[in-house]
Amino acid sequence: MTLTQAIAERVANLLTQRSYSQYELFKRGGVPRSTLCDVIHNKKKRVSTETIYQICATLEISLKDFFDDPLFDGLDD
Repeated sequence: MTLTQAIAERVANLLTQRSYSQYELFKRGGVPRSTLCDVIHNKKKRVSTETIYQICATLEISLKDFFDDPLFDGLDD
């Protein structure tokens, strides 16, 4: 799994855990909806740290909590 794939899956999992839609995340956090869609559907080669930070802030988790997930173990990047 690549880093961007792991990020996409992590965001999707967090949305599911919190019963948020992509639209709700967009409305609450200000990350452009198209950017969220691209991140979640793995259409970006790279995801900026600012985007990840904004997603984390909206979901009220730290960057450490975001990356502290088995998805990020043994990446292919």
